[in-house]
Amino acid sequence: MGSSEDKYRTFLHQEQEKNTKWRFGAPPNYDAVNKLFEEGRTKEWAPGSLEEQVQTLVKNWEMEIFHKLDVNQYRSLDPQKYTFSLNGRNAMTLEENKKLGGGGYNALLQTSMPQELRVYDPNEETADSSHKIFTTTFPRGFALEILHVYSGPPVIIYKFRHWGFMEGPFKGHAPTGQKVELFGIAIFTLDEASKIVKVEFFYDPAELLGGLVKGPAIDASGEDAISSCPVLRNTG
Repeated sequence: MGSSEDKYRTFLHQEQEKNTKWRFGAPPNYDAVNKLFEEGRTKEWAPGSLEEQVQTLVKNWEMEIFHKLDVNQYRSLDPQKYTFSLNGRNAMTLEENKKLGGGGYNALLQTSMPQELRVYDPNEETADSSHKIFTTTFPRGFALEILHVYSGPPVIIYKFRHWGFMEGPFKGHAPTGQKVELFGIAIFTLDEASKIVKVEFFYDPAELLGGLVKGPAIDASGEDAISSCPVLRNTG
């Protein structure tokens, strides 16, 4: 199944996407992470159910945040109204997110740790570098499932699980091959047009980062050799 037929991300294969400006030059391919999702999920929601609708919304939002270059081409959210916050921090607009490097990982891994203690420093990464880091670390992707939906639109509250297998290096640490996962709660607020206008995430980033520094230290040349693999570069 190619990315043009992705059954979990409806905005990837519709006519409206033919002129989309993609961050990495082409639509992302989610074949590997979809396989990981289907093999490792603990819930399977009925088509048309509230949970399945929320899952589709979140996966579309995540795809756009990570891969669309022009915010005006986002379809899951209203770029003029949208704000994002992590663990109760001050909400950021898309423009403020862009100043943090744009993309998804940097906003999702904000930290108040002293700089010298940071395993991953979002202030030092760009959208491109963060994408390279995590697609190298998780060559099969970092899967997402919705575990429970506590309320439906316009204010959607849900519990989620993210997981992947550390089969590539991370920030000077060798791959362990182990599963790394995290759990959290998110609140998505929709407007009258069913566009996302507010996103709030609550989770512990250390659940993710702690699992990525268990391997022994490796030198930079070894890490660069693995991260330059074309298979990893093309992972969606």
